[in-house]
Amino acid sequence: MTTDTPATGRVVLLTASHRVAPGLLSWPAWQTLRTADRVLCADASHPQLPYLREAGVTVEHASPAARELVDACAQGATVVVLTSGEGDRKLTDGLARLAGSGRESMPDLELLPGSYDLPGARLLDLVQIMDRIRRECPWSAGQTHHGLAKYAIEEAYELVEAIEEGDRDELREELGDVLLQVVFHSRIAEEGDPDGEGAFSVDDVAGTIVEKLIHRHPHVFGDESAKTPEEVKAHWLRMKAVEKQRDSVTDGVPLGQPGLALAAKLASRARTAGLAVPLPSGSGVGYELLALAVAAEAAGVDPEAALRAAGRAYRDAIRAAETAGGA
Repeated sequence: MTTDTPATGRVVLLTASHRVAPGLLSWPAWQTLRTADRVLCADASHPQLPYLREAGVTVEHASPAARELVDACAQGATVVVLTSGEGDRKLTDGLARLAGSGRESMPDLELLPGSYDLPGARLLDLVQIMDRIRRECPWSAGQTHHGLAKYAIEEAYELVEAIEEGDRDELREELGDVLLQVVFHSRIAEEGDPDGEGAFSVDDVAGTIVEKLIHRHPHVFGDESAKTPEEVKAHWLRMKAVEKQRDSVTDGVPLGQPGLALAAKLASRARTAGLAVPLPSGSGVGYELLALAVAAEAAGVDPEAALRAAGRAYRDAIRAAETAGGA
């Protein structure tokens, strides 16, 4: 005599990224939703619900325990649980305990991703968090572009230091700090000037740089060609000159940057433009440093980076002297 083994059914935990527009589910997810015996969701405000209702999928507002979910799959039923973006740890832990007991006839368990994050999706989280901080944090709510300017400079220097030290963990953190400055300033800009004029958002900022990159890379997005880095730079400078309508190659060079960097930048602009400009005559350490910076730029050396490297060596020598003196 044979005994029929009862069908154990199927539990599908359907996840969907909150960073992807609701309703943009994969085809396997839609197939599973439309053929399931029951679809459950504990969150009555889940962003997918309006789109599921529009597609004719009936969703029950329920938060079953693991035992209840197993029982619901009796007789071979398929039950889909629409989880939150972070999943449902309590439910999955409960199912794992039942399966591990060895005393339960468990349904088939399946984790079905309905949508995946695209590259850069976590930037959406950063924008949302910055928006809330701007509204609810007293310090952040009172900040202005001018007040934050010094932090942008500090974070940029810390990023450079992490690069030069070769510290990958520090590099990741400092890149985040620089990114925060961009998002923070963009959030402030949404409010416009004191009169509420000239507002723009982080999307406007991203859109502007996207358009600029496409326009300045005709060898990538257009019909022109560039086989060497020098040809790419020539394209860039030519496009930039057309955009900015500048009268001099020195236009746009910030005079407030560190002196060695300023000298190297001016030398680079003159050299790229094919201008043979003799150095101004003068005496004193300033003119000596100018000559060194120009010579470094011509040799392909960043004088600021070179001086920082020498400065670190000097720092180490000072520490060594302090240690020897205290011995």
